[in-house]
Amino acid sequence: MWNDDNAIYDDGEWITWTEINSYLDRLEFEARYPNLDVDLVPIFQSLLEVAQSYHELTGSHLQIYGDLGELYGAITHGIKLHRNYAKGSDGKLGNHFVEVKTITPFKRNNTIVLNLERNFSKVLIVKISAGFEVSSKLIDRKALPKAKGKKMRLDWNNFEDNAEKYVRSS
Repeated sequence: MWNDDNAIYDDGEWITWTEINSYLDRLEFEARYPNLDVDLVPIFQSLLEVAQSYHELTGSHLQIYGDLGELYGAITHGIKLHRNYAKGSDGKLGNHFVEVKTITPFKRNNTIVLNLERNFSKVLIVKISAGFEVSSKLIDRKALPKAKGKKMRLDWNNFEDNAEKYVRSS
């Protein structure tokens, strides 16, 4: 039953505090991420919840973390993702090609391997912690250390802590 403790009566109908708080959260999220594709947020949240629930139930992990990393980049940074299995990079941010690499919750260290032969000018490292908190760091290719060879190992901790962070509210 709706009453003054859990809702507001306005214009002939009850509006719950949950609806109001959800709307305010959405406005805050949109202000924080101006390039946001709002329709992707519930998909991302659902997939993250499914991955966490599956892990809690089975002790195993779904093979979904790369997709979660790319979705997170689309939501938080406005990356326009390429079609699946496109060669060269994972998406575009303005005129920049972006390579997205995801550190999974079961990984023992915070490193990723970057293929330098791919066509990208920025790399987005997305980290999904063991507690399923998600954060990212966007790095210009020019800021990467000089490398010999076709592959480079990058450690999350070696880059400035300007991480965007998403913590799922329970």
